[in-house]
Parts: sequence; C-alpha cells; structure tokens
Amino acid sequence: MSPIYQQAGLSLARNASNDPHMVSALQEDLRALGYLRGMIDGSFGAGTESAVRALQFDLLNNHGTSREADGEAPVAMTDFNQAGGVPQVTAVNGVVDQALAGCIAALLADTRVAKLPNAADPAGENAKVAAAIAQLYNGIAPSPFMLAIFRQESGVRHFCVPAGGNADDYIVVGLDHAEAANADAITSRGYGVGQYTLFHHPPSAAEVNDLMRDPAQNVRHAYAELRDKFDHFVAGTADRAEDRSAEHPLLPLRLCKYAPRDARYLADCRNCALAARKVNIVPGMPCCEGSASSYHVDQYYATATYHGVPDRADFACDWPYAVRRYNGAGQDSYHYQTRVLLNLLKD
Repeated sequence: MSPIYQQAGLSLARNASNDPHMVSALQEDLRALGYLRGMIDGSFGAGTESAVRALQFDLLNNHGTSREADGEAPVAMTDFNQAGGVPQVTAVNGVVDQALAGCIAALLADTRVAKLPNAADPAGENAKVAAAIAQLYNGIAPSPFMLAIFRQESGVRHFCVPAGGNADDYIVVGLDHAEAANADAITSRGYGVGQYTLFHHPPSAAEVNDLMRDPAQNVRHAYAELRDKFDHFVAGTADRAEDRSAEHPLLPLRLCKYAPRDARYLADCRNCALAARKVNIVPGMPCCEGSASSYHVDQYYATATYHGVPDRADFACDWPYAVRRYNGAGQDSYHYQTRVLLNLLKD
C-alpha cells in the first residue's frame, strides 16, 4: 500500500502549509525506518526536517557499510534511490516530494529493510524493565549502576508512551550526528532502554528481534555490554581508561568491596555513592589529571556544571570507570559518567 502522502505535486516541508494527516503518516514511516527520534504529532518541525535530511543523505551515501566493526547492513540504502535507473533524490534539502515519497514506499515494501518495533501497550512493556533488572542479579554487573545508566539513556523506557497530541509508541531511539563535515549523517543509533548501539543501518531482522522487541532482552544485552567494558576497557587488553590509570594505576580490577557471599555484593552501590566524597565540576576543569579533555558544553550536553558528584576515585570498585567506557571515550563520556554517578544517588 502506498503512503497517503505519495501523490502528484507533493511538497511537505518545514514552515509550509502542510496537511497534518499527511505529516503524521510521514512521521510514522520515518520512525519505523529509524530516522525520526520521536514525535508523531502532525507538525513538520525541526525534528521531522532533520529526519528527512538524514534519509536523503543515506539515499545518496549509505552503501550498507558499518562505521565500526559491527557488520554490514542487510541492504544498501543507496539501492532505493532509483526508479527506472533514474536517481530520485539528488540533494539534501529537507523537503518531501513525490520522488522521495516513492523511495520511502519502496523501503517500506522491502522485507530486507527491518522496521523498528512499536507497542500496543508501551507502558506495560516498559514495566517489564524493572522485572528484568530484578531477575538479573547474577553477578554480571551491579544492578544499581545499570538502573542509573537506564535513567541516563532512556528514562528507564523501552518504548515511547503516547501523550497529548503525540501518538509515538515506537521503541526509544537515540540518534548520533558525530561527523562535523556531514551534519545530516546519523553515525550511530541507540535502541531501547539500554540504548544498545548499532553503527550500520538499516538493522537486520535478527537484530530487531534480538535487541529491540523485548525489553528484557535489551536489558540483558546492556548488562553484558557493561561487563565487557569492565573486563576489557578499564585496565584490560583492549584499552585502558585514562581516568582509572590516573587515579588507581597499580591496582588490579576490582569487582566489589564485598565478597560474593555477602548480600551487598554488586548491590549496595548507592550507599557507596553516598559515602564517597563529593566534587563539584565546572566548565574548563580537566576530566582527570593529565587528560587532554576538559568539561565543556557541546551539542549533546547543555551544561558542564555539576554539584555534589560522588568522587569516582573513592569507590572501592572500578564500575564508575566502566560506566564511562559504556558511553565510549572522550569528553562526552565524562559528562555521561558524571550524570550516571548522580543518578546513583537517587532512591
């Protein structure tokens, strides 16, 4: 079935007189295809324009390769920018015309292009997150840190819950634009409550089934990901975290100050955070001793001022450093670490 907005003379754009029903249908398709962060409200605003521009960029440039080592996409987006051998999209302009609508229709009709899931009962699906955390007390990673991560990543939501005029019930998705030279390019996408990240697009059907449909499965992947960062990216063979090297250069990796038989093992993290000295962070402060990075405002973080942050160096474990590596490296990972540590103080 063709989209309702696929018609002769089509022109949907920001600051234009658009049919709200057509825009809502377009937004739903952009959500399903992984280009719109959120809001299905019939208003062609900045978010919808950004999604359209990202789709146009991919139709021109995305050949299915990964930006990291996580495998190729099942299909090249550039393959859908043809009709009778004629390129349909020739520029990135944020305007939906008949040619782009035809590309969207082809993407929606092709079974190789897996669609992002939505939920009939998103609030009920989100409630499964707490149950999954309760069931995963198994020594992989500390649940209090995981909950603090989920608060930062997704507000502990796997699916968006419709509210007011916003009909969005799709999986929570984070879109990164990390290429300064190509601001329209989505360089990675985080999915669900744990924002499990893929660096290729579109995802495969197996990835949608394994990472996205079930909140509990997404939670399990997040636990495993944090444990991998702990084992290999703090003081391991893959990499060494600069903050940990600066603050505890000689210590072996520390899982927890409590023994596994103790009920507080990997579970009493909030009390450890409460007991830690508190530090205040201001713009320009080095991220750690000897670091080339400092705290400052950027496109992802509107403030670089934080008060009462538990001092990561005071923890008798290395999970604060693993948390930072869960988000990558560089200056933004320190913002992330700081916010997760503050989340750890919450009840």
